[in-house]
Amino acid sequence: MPFEELEHTADVLMRITADTPEELFLESARAMFSIMFCNRGNTGIRHSFSTESDSLDSLLREFLSELLYLSEVNSTVFSDVSVTISGNTLQAEASGELFDQKKHAGGTEIKGVSYSGLNIKKEGKHYQVDILFDI
Repeated sequence: MPFEELEHTADVLMRITADTPEELFLESARAMFSIMFCNRGNTGIRHSFSTESDSLDSLLREFLSELLYLSEVNSTVFSDVSVTISGNTLQAEASGELFDQKKHAGGTEIKGVSYSGLNIKKEGKHYQVDILFDI
């Protein structure tokens, strides 16, 4: 399983595991949206963006924060994201559909992505990170 929820007293803590940094970013986005929305679909809305940061950890937080921002501002429920990482620069394209109360309600609002404990580790052949989502 690429992501799982861990116990946390106040917020939502997710552990994500993947074979590559790009897959780790993709699964992190899927984990975030699984918290926010009960159902996700894809009807052709696309948002492309790029971001850069001084470390892979910070890049992950910036990426997730940008997805969260785009979702909120554009009332979009993302279902898929493609990611390309080159050095400390990320190119992404997210696709999804407009939020529909009848279809997507029932999730938990995420206020932000915490820096607390966010540390990408390579364990054997896999990358792993624990992400704390502020709810």
